[in-house]
Amino acid sequence: MTVELFLAEVIGTAILILLGDGVVAGVLLAKSKAQNSGWIVITMGWGLAVAVAVYAVGGFSGAHINPAVSLGVFLTDPSFGADKLLGYWAAQMVGAFIGAVLVYLHYLPHWEATENADLKLAVFSTGPAIRHTTGNLISEMLGTFFLVFAVFAIGGP
Repeated sequence: MTVELFLAEVIGTAILILLGDGVVAGVLLAKSKAQNSGWIVITMGWGLAVAVAVYAVGGFSGAHINPAVSLGVFLTDPSFGADKLLGYWAAQMVGAFIGAVLVYLHYLPHWEATENADLKLAVFSTGPAIRHTTGNLISEMLGTFFLVFAVFAIGGP
């Protein structure tokens, strides 16, 4: 994997997490101007985060920006070897960490103002509204499929 590919994946993934988790933080954390603006704002923000990240680095790295996308390419493209897969995954982990740190720093005063620990956790992770293993698994599979489909359709690999 070249340095350019690595950096493109780092940047694309950082953009994805910064914008995606950033909109969640804005909606959920106390005393944010976006507080309580609702689920539609979060879904639209995440959709735009994916689009912006793909447009930003799609021409450089294929804009995988998610380990599931890289795994899909690995499983379907014989020229995408295990070494490249591991490089993409490493770049995505670095980019995700950078994006998450930037969200944390941007909302620094809001963490202390937010008393609900579940809302703080929800900025960086998801959990089902109703725990139903089969239903939750199907939901994750559908979400991942459409993410991968959208990335490829917009201009990914």
